[in-house]
Amino acid sequence: MTTNNNNQKPKRRTSLKDLAHELGVSIATVSRALRSSPEIGKEMQQRVKELAKRKNYRPNPFAQSLRKEAPKIIGVVVPHLETHYYSAVLAGIEAEAARSGYSVISANSHEDFQVEARALDTFVSLHVEGVIGCLAQTTTDYAPFEELQEMGIPLVFFGRTCLPEKFSSVKANGDEAAQQATQHLLDTGSRRVAFIGGPNHLDMVRRRKHGYLEALRENRLPIERELVVCGKIDYQWAVEQTMKLLQRPDHPDAILAFNDIITFAAFSAIKQLGLRIPEDVALIGFTDDLHAAYVTPQLSVIEDQSHLMGERACKMLMRAIGGDHTLYHEIVPQRLVIRETSAKNDKIT
Repeated sequence: MTTNNNNQKPKRRTSLKDLAHELGVSIATVSRALRSSPEIGKEMQQRVKELAKRKNYRPNPFAQSLRKEAPKIIGVVVPHLETHYYSAVLAGIEAEAARSGYSVISANSHEDFQVEARALDTFVSLHVEGVIGCLAQTTTDYAPFEELQEMGIPLVFFGRTCLPEKFSSVKANGDEAAQQATQHLLDTGSRRVAFIGGPNHLDMVRRRKHGYLEALRENRLPIERELVVCGKIDYQWAVEQTMKLLQRPDHPDAILAFNDIITFAAFSAIKQLGLRIPEDVALIGFTDDLHAAYVTPQLSVIEDQSHLMGERACKMLMRAIGGDHTLYHEIVPQRLVIRETSAKNDKIT
């Protein structure tokens, strides 16, 4: 038996991105130069190929075999594939992709920008023909997505979107739905409604918070900053924030929750404090999770048409792959489903 006393970490495989960074050019330029594309000058082709040789760059063999067989593949990156919302969106994407003769490769960013960026790099290596994405909550740098555009790879966002002047998108009418849900809470006996949301830089958070605030303004109610809690999309964080709100002397008597993770965290926190739902604290959350109808009391929710959102996003991407460079921004409406957690009195609106 031989032992290896070398404790050095193995060298990371050189990527197209590494070559592009060192040369100060785009990934698209490097990719084209390595393929001897006539779009790239001979001098640049030589520089790229010499650096690739020096850095021992090797194309992904799986990608090469994919390119040789020329399958039709798109990539999809989502924040939480294990949640019902994202799995339902992915199911819609897969159904529509299959109708167009495409296969789908999916990646889970786990709400992490670095993981998301690596997934996009992998998609490029696998020569996907297009990408559908939903931003991780830590993403504030959109350069990896802009690099796809530079390479001529079509991209469509759904749900959490960015750069509408550059990328097509499909999203829900979260502002209108949040306003309707908040109005329902006020109409059925609640007086101090709190909003618990994710990071403020996410457009989805801003839209839903805006709708909540509009409902307060229309009812001439004061906007109390301490009742608007936005931070991160995390179950334990949301439990802690809900408990802090409800342990205040002037605690809210209703909560509008940003998504399924925060909704079920708030539900759990209310129960842990021994409070009644909806008598002590009413609750409505954004979720189409099937479990909403299986808890006691049954959850009132703002329901996404997530499967339809996936279909629409994929149709949009297929148009872009086919050469349609028009920017599209579609809205898939949400639906308020009243069950048992939202009305303090018998008046249902």
